[in-house]
Amino acid sequence: METTHRVYAGDSRQLSSLEDESVELVVTSPPYPMIEMWDDLFSDLDPTVADALESGDGSRAFEAMHAQLDRVWDELERVLVDGGIACLNVGDATRSLDGSFRVYPNHARVLEAFESRGFDPLPDVLWRKPANSTAKFMGSGTVPPNAYVTLEHEYVLVFRKGSERREFEPRADRRYEAAFFWEERNQWFSDVWTEVRGELQAIEFDDDELRERSAAFPLEIPYRLICMYSAYGDTVFDPFWGTGTTTLAAMCAGRNSVGYELEETFLEVFAERVGTVPSLSRSVGRTRLERHREFVTERRESGKRLGYDADHYETPVVTKMERGIRLREVVDVDEIDDGYRLEHAPLSLE
Repeated sequence: METTHRVYAGDSRQLSSLEDESVELVVTSPPYPMIEMWDDLFSDLDPTVADALESGDGSRAFEAMHAQLDRVWDELERVLVDGGIACLNVGDATRSLDGSFRVYPNHARVLEAFESRGFDPLPDVLWRKPANSTAKFMGSGTVPPNAYVTLEHEYVLVFRKGSERREFEPRADRRYEAAFFWEERNQWFSDVWTEVRGELQAIEFDDDELRERSAAFPLEIPYRLICMYSAYGDTVFDPFWGTGTTTLAAMCAGRNSVGYELEETFLEVFAERVGTVPSLSRSVGRTRLERHREFVTERRESGKRLGYDADHYETPVVTKMERGIRLREVVDVDEIDDGYRLEHAPLSLE
């Protein structure tokens, strides 16, 4: 099985390299309006942002920043197939401007933007992202009433383009081989994720400034979302590519991918690290299988049954739909124009 992974250095407000309805899944984490590290970016895109911030008008700056993201959402509506899924990792912002402290609800503004474009909201996910500070409050400390809770969670907003679900041919191998284990379904499709940090290896970057500007989310998040909402053969798109976490997850999951990124340096750094993908994909697949075997042991010890045997692994599974699961690993990486071509093979267990 082959996959292709293309990355374009460009502005995702105009996806000129992507055709209409050419991707099945969007997984991304956009720059968050009203987070100070993104002020310069939004100000470069629209000078009125800088004017609003300088005058202390947070509401006007917030809306001007989201107006630039709206142009990306317009393009996503165009390139996503009918029934395709968009997953957006979004965090709210807290900020003091002109002596006033408040929260800026980015997730609510994005939800409104997608609904207005005809997307159906699906149940979302909260995942815990602890603050760097050991303090669990802001404001006046332990004296009421002027302290504020810290924001230690982010949202994964999930949308479907249109009201109709995607259809597949009956018993399509590319769908059933991409199935997830029963216990994975129970964990992944929970609306609160508390255990995503550090579970899967991520590419490391030596440049601290580059890492800070990337604001990369953990590899576990896009990997789960890709497994949850796409099948083998699908294409995953990230319009805010950053350090390439979504592409890395797509490579490990055996899906095609496309990315857009303004900062060409990120593309160069990723190119230096892509050689780690074969070992990483093998590690990810084996970790999933090992977790499943641990689940099997625990389930048997509790006296519960497992009703079926997996077709490709010497392990029982709970449901009939799990029998065809076939995990993949990358065995070869070639450079092509604007990206990479990968060869995948069934997961090696030796």
